[in-house]
Amino acid sequence: MKKFIFVTGGVVSSLGKGIASASIGALLESHGYKVTFLKFDPYINVDPGTMSPFQHGEVYVTEDGAETDLDLGHYERFTNAKMTHKNNATSGQIYYSVIQKERKGEYLGKTVQVVPHVTNEIKERIFALKKEGDIIITEIGGTVGDIESLPFLEAIRQIQITLPEEDTIHIHLTLVPYIKAADEIKTKPTQHSVGRLREIGIQPKILLCRTEKPLTDEIKEKIALFCNVKKEAVIEAIDTDLIYEIPLIFARQKLDLILLKYLNLKKNPKNDLEKWREIVYILRNPEKEVKIGVVGKYIKLQDSYKSIYEALIHGGIANKCRVIFEKVDSELIEKEGAEKFLKDVSGIIVPGGFGIRGTEGIIEGIKYARENKIPFLGICLGLQCASIEFARNVCGLKDASSTEFNPRTKNPVIYLLPEQRRIKEKGGTMRLGAYPCVLKKGTISYNAYKRKIIYERHRHRYEFNNKYREIFEKNGMVIAGIYPEKDLVEIIELKNHPFFVATQFHPEFKSKPFKPHPLFSEFIKASCQFKD
Repeated sequence: MKKFIFVTGGVVSSLGKGIASASIGALLESHGYKVTFLKFDPYINVDPGTMSPFQHGEVYVTEDGAETDLDLGHYERFTNAKMTHKNNATSGQIYYSVIQKERKGEYLGKTVQVVPHVTNEIKERIFALKKEGDIIITEIGGTVGDIESLPFLEAIRQIQITLPEEDTIHIHLTLVPYIKAADEIKTKPTQHSVGRLREIGIQPKILLCRTEKPLTDEIKEKIALFCNVKKEAVIEAIDTDLIYEIPLIFARQKLDLILLKYLNLKKNPKNDLEKWREIVYILRNPEKEVKIGVVGKYIKLQDSYKSIYEALIHGGIANKCRVIFEKVDSELIEKEGAEKFLKDVSGIIVPGGFGIRGTEGIIEGIKYARENKIPFLGICLGLQCASIEFARNVCGLKDASSTEFNPRTKNPVIYLLPEQRRIKEKGGTMRLGAYPCVLKKGTISYNAYKRKIIYERHRHRYEFNNKYREIFEKNGMVIAGIYPEKDLVEIIELKNHPFFVATQFHPEFKSKPFKPHPLFSEFIKASCQFKD
């Protein structure tokens, strides 16, 4: 029988349900169980693909090309689970599916209602993952009490009463605030949050209490009494500067053993958390330190480049190095120049993005990296802007641009493919998900991957214009990787530069703390050498 874990959150949003769920998955994997995840997002958007990065944060792309919530990135980084379109669903997708079924007559003329039709659709999404793992961890986005999340809570309540008691468990993540003026830790918000859940019909068996101060036995006893849980199931989720320490923090409080007991599962007496200890030790005791300039359009929101920051940290782990971020808004470079913001960095990375705003600042930052031989890694928009910079300042094509930025450019170095232009009125097409890339021997990329063919995830629409390949190569640009089916440029590198690599794809999506992505590992290695 499959087991189901449901994770909810209360009091405020952004408490870290995604990282908590991922950490639970890591603990269960250490006991030999195969886990998978499902994230429900209560917003009405069909997916986050068209949502502003400033509001929603990063769009995480799965291997099969689904544009999903950034929490799926946590799931993949912390565990061996492989995410697909099945692992994320929004209210928009749920209601859209129900309406399509109604239009097809699948409800046989019945009145379509939230209960049972919407809740049944939600339950179908959960049960569809039964073949993917021994334990399905389902995270309900938003906060208990939000009107948008009520159908999801009702659906998991129904699952709880239809399955044997030992097959389901509810975990509630809540805030236990510290009031500095009174020098007191307050439990009332947690009591109210659990109370709202119990009104719905859900009794959590485990509480994860986000707190900046350690919880005393007295506080735990009080929470347990008023929230109707056992004291040992009140887990302290204390603030930490290292998210990769969270599985160890939970394990020290025996969260994994409590879960296995409630779910009637066998524990592994040799459960191995050594890789997490090694990661935390390296991060706490680095042999060196390097500062990386992150030049982007969405710098103001930390979550906009979540996978980028994590992949850089992973590259630091591979080199036993602490990575410090110098976050630079590209619009500031447009106003004040690159040197002011980048003179002290040992490496420069440009993440992905869409639209013309801030791109001239990005181009200026890339020029600074090229001319000063600073290690550079460009991703998606980073490759496109690096191509424009090279065309203008090395090849002498002064009008070089992207047709996205300037539709009338005489030198469209980055453009829509002919077949894309024909359907532009419908929104164009995007390359989403994993595509093969053939690497050129002897390049930085080939030496990093150590194999000829790789598969990486994409999320872009505009491509490198092949008619400029010859002039680029004559002037010192190396086409290091291509998508063979359509002969599209995937990776560019510069000759006579310690590390200048830009990719159309997003390597950050396949990096893990215990398996850093080779391009990020080599980028950090080159940045450390630049500093030396």
